[in-house]
Amino acid sequence: MLGVRSCATIAEAAGILSGDRQAVLLGGGTLVMRDVNEGRLTEGTLVRITDPAFRQMSTGGPRIELGAGVTMAQVLASREVAFLHPAARAIGGPAIRTMATVGGNLFAAAPYGDFTVALLALDAQVVLQAGYGSGRGVPLEEFLAGRDRGSVSGLVAGVQFSRPANQAEFHFRKISRVKPKGISVLSIAAHLPLQGGRAAQPRIAYGAMAPTPIRARGVERALDGKALDAAAIQAARQAALEGCRPATDAIASEWYRREVLPIHLGRLLAGEPR
Repeated sequence: MLGVRSCATIAEAAGILSGDRQAVLLGGGTLVMRDVNEGRLTEGTLVRITDPAFRQMSTGGPRIELGAGVTMAQVLASREVAFLHPAARAIGGPAIRTMATVGGNLFAAAPYGDFTVALLALDAQVVLQAGYGSGRGVPLEEFLAGRDRGSVSGLVAGVQFSRPANQAEFHFRKISRVKPKGISVLSIAAHLPLQGGRAAQPRIAYGAMAPTPIRARGVERALDGKALDAAAIQAARQAALEGCRPATDAIASEWYRREVLPIHLGRLLAGEPR
């Protein structure tokens, strides 16, 4: 049978999860409760965290911190992180956004996980709490690489990242067949800081183009040090599929995702409306 245990602190929950392989963290419930309701999760303990720090946001300074229990609705309610609103709005409808959490989105399998794509483009770090010890920061890219291998240890307590110096240099685009809340065909996030009119260390990330969100390193190389003109955008489109391993699913085929990704990447880089 399933049991439920409430924890007053993040450290207490981390201690339970590290000592019990059948314990599962229950955040917003959009992933875990689906497994419960569909009969895939029938044994163990659901661990709830009542610690306010789990749902806190620190958005006033150059370094932004989002607790893992922060919901998409909370993100949308904060003007300080307006650049993340398109990514948060891409998560389901209003009812889902009141429950879906930042931490839960890190574990959403493709073609879900659009908010994580935005965090990857922002060079976010995941704060992991292992047992009763102190938290440690792990680059999101490293976290995602270990997620599906089961090599990630510790409770996700939150994420941290630097605020873009110019919020207009951060872009997010979700491509879906059903508007406004359809499941992603793919998603693209891009942080394109400019120095002297040229891209300086750009970061591009994709969703639904591999088992986890991935960096588009070929595109980053094509754009770095270049003005975002037609030639640079064409070079980025040619490099768009490097490292991609999209799946065929009920939403789109692998072929279709490969065909449309360069088109939508080019439109995003050119600043064309969605």
